[in-house]
Amino acid sequence: MVDQTLRQTACDALCASDPALARAYDTIGLPDWRIQSPDYHSLARTIVYQLISIRAADVIWGRLQNWAGGEVKPEIILSADEADIKACGLSGPKVRHLISVAEAIRSGMLPIDELHTLSDKDARKLLIAVMGIGPWIAELFLMCSLQRMDAFPEGDVGLMESLRVLRNDERRLTAKAFLAHAENWRPYRGMAAHLLWGYLRHLRGENQ
Repeated sequence: MVDQTLRQTACDALCASDPALARAYDTIGLPDWRIQSPDYHSLARTIVYQLISIRAADVIWGRLQNWAGGEVKPEIILSADEADIKACGLSGPKVRHLISVAEAIRSGMLPIDELHTLSDKDARKLLIAVMGIGPWIAELFLMCSLQRMDAFPEGDVGLMESLRVLRNDERRLTAKAFLAHAENWRPYRGMAAHLLWGYLRHLRGENQ
């Protein structure tokens, strides 16, 4: 459980080692930890939100939840016609990814109820073995659903942009360079991500 004491310990260590994160903390304070349920519903939500604007994703996710009757469950997806799922506004590949993940859970290939008992490495390995779950989705699930402090959504453009502004760089780091830089934040990379997300919301005038 990522409680306030652990978040503060992580922030103190990060601020002492990285001036950019210290500036983020001085601006936004101690950020809340994003918490999602450790289930298919959360994986489905992340699939929907990947690579599209938040505004568009909000609309599509709302439609999908309404169509599913609230919680998006594997059995609902697997019993539906693909056309009905797609009618919520999803692309063909995302529909196939939702079905793939649902099938993996039903078959036991992805023992989602057991992931909390595994190490980050082993849980990540099971997640990314499923079509539709890449490194970014896997890391978000580890971070938000399993509350793993060192999980880190590599390649997240928002995080890279936030760091660019904090460092007053002209250009963002490349994804490879950003991931290498994040090694300095271990074992608190997840907390670093929350600081960067929080600072980005501050720049956009959004609530923390």
